[in-house]
Amino acid sequence: MRNVKLVRGLLFLIALFPLSILAQNIVSTQDGKVKGYENNDVRIFKGIPFAQPPIGELRWKAPQPVASWGGVKECVDFGPSPIQNTPQPFYSWTEEFIAKPEPLSEDCLYLNVWTPAKNKNEKLPVFVWIYGGGFSSGSANCDIYDGQDMAEQGVVFVSFNYRVGVFGFMAHPELSAESGHYASGNYGLMDQLQALKWVKNNIEAFGGDPNNVTIAGQSAGSFSVNAHIASPLANGYFQKAIAQSGGILSGRLMQNLEDAEQQGETFMQLAGVKNLAELRNLSADSVLKLGNQPNAGRFGVVSEGYFLPKDLAAHFESGKQNQVPILTGWVTGDGSFLTPPNVTQESFNQLGQDRFANRFETFQSLFKAKSNEEAHKEQEKLALLDFAGVPAHKLAQFNSKKTWIYEFQHVPTDKPDFPNYGAFHTSEVPFALHTLDQWKRPWTTQERAFEDQMSSYWVNFAKSGDPNGKGLPNWKPYNAKKGEILILEVESIKMETKYSDEIKFLSQK
Repeated sequence: MRNVKLVRGLLFLIALFPLSILAQNIVSTQDGKVKGYENNDVRIFKGIPFAQPPIGELRWKAPQPVASWGGVKECVDFGPSPIQNTPQPFYSWTEEFIAKPEPLSEDCLYLNVWTPAKNKNEKLPVFVWIYGGGFSSGSANCDIYDGQDMAEQGVVFVSFNYRVGVFGFMAHPELSAESGHYASGNYGLMDQLQALKWVKNNIEAFGGDPNNVTIAGQSAGSFSVNAHIASPLANGYFQKAIAQSGGILSGRLMQNLEDAEQQGETFMQLAGVKNLAELRNLSADSVLKLGNQPNAGRFGVVSEGYFLPKDLAAHFESGKQNQVPILTGWVTGDGSFLTPPNVTQESFNQLGQDRFANRFETFQSLFKAKSNEEAHKEQEKLALLDFAGVPAHKLAQFNSKKTWIYEFQHVPTDKPDFPNYGAFHTSEVPFALHTLDQWKRPWTTQERAFEDQMSSYWVNFAKSGDPNGKGLPNWKPYNAKKGEILILEVESIKMETKYSDEIKFLSQK
């Protein structure tokens, strides 16, 4: 009889065991319960909706709060990526850097959470990643954005999708009129802010601290981080910021409201429709194809006076931006993809004369081009500093908190039977996010150690607002007068004064 009771007890415990595991991976959000899965002590939740699908009447409107649901929502797969041209590898960007080719949909506002927390009381730092893609492509499901390793280092890692291209950034007078604040465009940025609001309201349930949030992004993601630093609407939704390669103070990918609205009117004419209602009735594929026409223009960030101030320079110079600790920098190859082929000494000097007529001699002393080969290298340097160096300098110059600036110089180990693109735009991301395992190359032992060091800087910053930590070379905060930055290279991580004179020259009005 005793043995029968023992067997029954064991069967009862075995029956309960799956339920206990299941319970560990179910979290109650403010909108409903979500179920994820576990991998190496990290709980993962993919495809959590954070806003209503921006379709139909909600196309080209600010994201609306998600509708609550009953029961438990299975969240084990990424949600659809924002609608865009079919993603495919190109140039240096292999499949690990590219959004999955499907599914693509307007219904794309989903986020993902990797958490090492065992319970909701741990209050771990939160790291929120914003993808790049020129505001015309991208997705949180790229392999190099996997959050597993960052979570294993003690942060709650969050990524999300936002609208891109014409769906995310078209402005139009009708849209401005219906908005209630006389502005339009920047819906993709509003999606990002909606995700940050979700984090504020829900991340504690995943063991995160809603008052210790770091936003981070690269390329268009870096522009986005800059935009949130600038935006009065984003105040209080993050406490630290990481901006990798590029910023809105460069003026790139930017329009004022008047020009953006005019572009929207041109787009409506191309579509052959009379009003916004008819434009919203077009299929998403039709709108995407229209956006690909050469005369449709390129859709990007709008200084519209609502999400972003109309005069960004004055806004930063007066210190009205969100003042937070900042980690920012660039990759040496950031200028390469912005430099046209066949630069000559003559064309480069002409560019200098046209742009710096009254300061041309100083320009020539800083950007020495005594041959066509030198001219090409100097134009790459100029493009790099315009795109990333000067914006990083200005972020630090007008920031009351500390700012740390880096240059990533490392050329990744060669991929067999693939061209060597040097330290190319985006190549630092897998080192920073500790995702080299997601990038198929024969990595060296030294590169693995370098990955550990670099990601430790990022994690330390997310935890405390200071990237420094035990065993790491000292990274001094940026001083605009001295111009010292951290050089990130496998052979040596060290402080160095670089581009200081060039940046000061280019920062002058």
